[in-house]
Amino acid sequence: MISVVTGGDRGIGKAISMMLVKEGYNVVFTYRSRENEANKTLNELREYGRAECYKMDVSKWEEVRETFKKIGDAYGKIDVLVNNAGIAGENAKIDLIGVDEWKRIIDVNLTGVFYCCKASLPYIIKARGCIINMSSIAGKMGGKLGVHYASSKAGVIGLTFALASELAEKGVRVNAIAPGPVDTELISEEVKEKLKEFSPLKRIAKPEEIAHAVKFLIENEYVTGEVIDVNGGRYMD
Repeated sequence: MISVVTGGDRGIGKAISMMLVKEGYNVVFTYRSRENEANKTLNELREYGRAECYKMDVSKWEEVRETFKKIGDAYGKIDVLVNNAGIAGENAKIDLIGVDEWKRIIDVNLTGVFYCCKASLPYIIKARGCIINMSSIAGKMGGKLGVHYASSKAGVIGLTFALASELAEKGVRVNAIAPGPVDTELISEEVKEKLKEFSPLKRIAKPEEIAHAVKFLIENEYVTGEVIDVNGGRYMD
């Protein structure tokens, strides 16, 4: 069983990669720039099973196409694709968000998901596999990370619905996960403490809890075209 996780070198992506390798998958993860961190993650994964990694910027079509061709040539199929790679912007207020910043967020968070789905499609169809796209609570509620981030994550939800409908007849399932705040190195300790107050559970998610949602979506073969919310009950407030 072959799994591909974009942005799998750290944070949520690393937790997903670790879950998959422990479940017996051959894990291929991608990273954009942190080679030392990627190699460290690779060595950790190899303690539990087979893993490899590729340097790839999801916002660049040729890099994505070539990388998935290498993966497809090596394994012949892809059973699970997790589109996890994503970024937040430097600014959150619309009057401060420049056109270049808007474009970069959309290019990575939304267009990158499209690129990876498109490039992987022949191998996913061959395996009758599944695609899991990482959205966000911001894709439904807006939030404080800015209109560019919220728009990109809302776009991922629309892409997921449309692709799930298109690929159902080919036996391919497509779902999304919309996490609330997650305890990773991307959020400062000060911000983490503030975010806890927004959750009825008074804490933010662990990366492993998002990985558990991925596991559910892989194992339940009757679930497609869904968005799984993992946010500690935020919608109850």
